[in-house]
Amino acid sequence: MINAVPPAFLYIIGALILPCVKNHRLKQGLALLIPVLAFVNLLSMPHGTFWTVDFLKYQLILGKVDSLSLVFGFIFVIASFISMLYGIHIKETGQHTAAYLYVGSTLGVVFSGDLFTLFLFWEMMAASSVFLIWYRRTKASQEAGYRYLLVHVTGGCILLAGIVIHVANTGSISFGQMDYHTLAGKFILCGFLINAAVPPLHAWLADAYPESTITGGVFMTAFTTKSAVYVLARGFPGVELLVWLGAIMALYGVVYAVLENDIRRLLAYHIISQVGYMVCGIGLGSEMAINGASAHAFSHILYKAVLFMGMGAVIHVTGCSKMTDLQGRGLYRKMPITLALYMVGAFSISAVPLFNGFISKTMVVAAAGQADRPFIELMLHLASVGTFLHTGLKLPWGTWFGRRNDEADEFTDAREPPLNMLLAMGLGAFLCVLTGVYPKILYDLLPFQVDFHPYQPSHVIGMLQLLLLTAAAFWIFIDKLGGEPFISIDTDWFYRIPARALYRFSENQLAWIRNQTQEQASRLVQKLPWLSRNPYLIIDLIDRPKQLKTGEPDSQSENLEEQTHRQPIGLGALAALIMLCACLYLGLLYQY
Repeated sequence: MINAVPPAFLYIIGALILPCVKNHRLKQGLALLIPVLAFVNLLSMPHGTFWTVDFLKYQLILGKVDSLSLVFGFIFVIASFISMLYGIHIKETGQHTAAYLYVGSTLGVVFSGDLFTLFLFWEMMAASSVFLIWYRRTKASQEAGYRYLLVHVTGGCILLAGIVIHVANTGSISFGQMDYHTLAGKFILCGFLINAAVPPLHAWLADAYPESTITGGVFMTAFTTKSAVYVLARGFPGVELLVWLGAIMALYGVVYAVLENDIRRLLAYHIISQVGYMVCGIGLGSEMAINGASAHAFSHILYKAVLFMGMGAVIHVTGCSKMTDLQGRGLYRKMPITLALYMVGAFSISAVPLFNGFISKTMVVAAAGQADRPFIELMLHLASVGTFLHTGLKLPWGTWFGRRNDEADEFTDAREPPLNMLLAMGLGAFLCVLTGVYPKILYDLLPFQVDFHPYQPSHVIGMLQLLLLTAAAFWIFIDKLGGEPFISIDTDWFYRIPARALYRFSENQLAWIRNQTQEQASRLVQKLPWLSRNPYLIIDLIDRPKQLKTGEPDSQSENLEEQTHRQPIGLGALAALIMLCACLYLGLLYQY
């Protein structure tokens, strides 16, 4: 029976089998079959605790199934199918293996019922996802991957410290609602916040995601930050700190998106912004807010996948990732289907009515209103305006349209991406519209009973007013919103610049010290046999320190060394005899 296997294991076992399949078509079929089996598995899983393992004096729980874990489990499985369909044409099996280890470890986190199991899969996520960056095989991706791994290993150490303190204080490893006010709770929360990309612990996301492979970026948008949202919802609902951190995130991402020129880096900053809505909802802690955070995670994974797939298709076809290289080159005539599908994702993230982002984002904002938090509500509305300004208007304008640069020619060879890419984008876009038009599909998955009607005239009219005013402002300031041809360093400055300085110090000064030490040690070792054969020459060498430094004895020393080579035994035997006699004499004196 399929449900006898933890969902994570289906992906992990599948990832290990894929490299053993040599036939490419069969490998493609197997890669798409794994998410289908996982989806069927989830449908057959009842609520409860399953797959327990005794370890030392603790009980590890591989399957804690309830409404909260299932909503994240379903969307992760759906996202894995769409993402794999998008990249199924790639013949490099290592990418598929890394991707499914990544998905499997994420599902392991979602269904973990104890902190030890959660930590194990948490670290597997970091270790497997970094290969989706390194597989791009560029200098920038290599450096970004190392920085990504460094941040997540640090976060893992902080999380582990919190777990150890928690277990030492309570004697329990069960994972449920944590006490934020304890030292252990603060450490665990900090470990989760790093993966959630909460400022100032967020720069790894905008740094690493744009440097990943085209298909790897689609996978990465879905899992790391949303798994962090899940554990925050499980462990820290109602924490006031999260309300403000989430609202700041929502605004922070759109502000930095203003400065961006790289198309995927801009989208990466909007991940930070949209995750802010989820974190804020978790902090509010009400049933409406938790439902809104869960629904927004579900919707975000779908529309962000569509957005990253659209930009990935552009990079795949043109080889360009900067708006300054793409604008005015007639790409809308070459890739109209990609443009249309991208706009579905853009309308979704901008909370346009009839798209899923309108449903989920409105739930979070409404929860802030119900909690009588007008300032938080205002911050979330402003973030929504910025999202539409950059993702819905600036990015498609700068990528597909834009004013012509006299030095830029049209992409004569540009065309639509491979069929599997379009199918994956089409499937994601369809789900964005389906859950927007018919939200009951989403409501039935949420942790609590939903009594929310988003299509009230006041909600619809208010959102349309914001969107229309944003569009008008865009056309007025269109010349001021172009991307700059450089990267704006964020808080990653604190590990980019000092790390580079440390590297240069290690490569230059420390290397010089090491080389000098090795050289002097080598010269000393070379002298020792010579001195052992000529012990009386120590006096001569003391008088000639320069000769010892250079290792080049003068002519007198050379003649003596030659004589020593002719008679090496006599002097050594004499010295040994003198020492032996001295030792015997001292021994006799001590005895009597």
